[in-house]
Amino acid sequence: MGDGIGRYRGTESRLSWENRLPQWLRRRPREDAAEDESARLDLLLATAAAGLPLAPAAYPAGYSCSCERIGCPTPARHPVSFAWQTQSTTDRDTIERWADDQPEANFITATGMVHDVLDVPLEAGSAALERLLAEGVDVGPVAESGDGRMLFFTATRGTPEVEDEWWPCELDCHPETMDEHPGLRWHSRGSYVLVPPARLADDVVMSWARGPEHPLPDPLTLLEALADACTKYAQDADSQGLDHHSVAWPLSR
Repeated sequence: MGDGIGRYRGTESRLSWENRLPQWLRRRPREDAAEDESARLDLLLATAAAGLPLAPAAYPAGYSCSCERIGCPTPARHPVSFAWQTQSTTDRDTIERWADDQPEANFITATGMVHDVLDVPLEAGSAALERLLAEGVDVGPVAESGDGRMLFFTATRGTPEVEDEWWPCELDCHPETMDEHPGLRWHSRGSYVLVPPARLADDVVMSWARGPEHPLPDPLTLLEALADACTKYAQDADSQGLDHHSVAWPLSR
């Protein structure tokens, strides 16, 4: 590409690559960025280098999904393999091989091992991000789904001693939590999200609002601002007669 971004392969030193990483990630993907093999690989390797384990996922095939499943409920949003949790890796050679062998594939990152993801409507996420940065909170990587969601990457909560202490991946999917956490989903153990530059239907492309070079924060440092923003978003939508239950990233195929 014209700005000098290319594959870092062969003899290029790791130090040189790490020094160039923030510059690469400040770029906003163009509409055709996902079609550019070199830029795609750069973004995937940068994500893996930040410690986020990746695995191949389906991709758009016309108006349907590459999995060829009739009526696929989550087209272009699900892993290719049912063994995605054990398959997920940060190994550079493996990711390069996957990207070369599957040039159109999206990639997911498995949550609950290294990181969790707080998934909110884009409008609520943008308001929360502005508030958090103004308050000097250390916000980690943030991705925009391209179709109305914002993903806040955080450190994982680990494995609590008491199973009931786990918050579910779907905070907004149960009646007892719907009103308390409208539009908010916490991806933890057993879940996943797509990572940039994943492509969805209608040429929708994911992008990083804050790249994966940012350290992962404790999720509890973000939760209040995100919950407040989601509540306000829902109230504003209700007052306008709009549906505020935007779809979060799916948990299953």
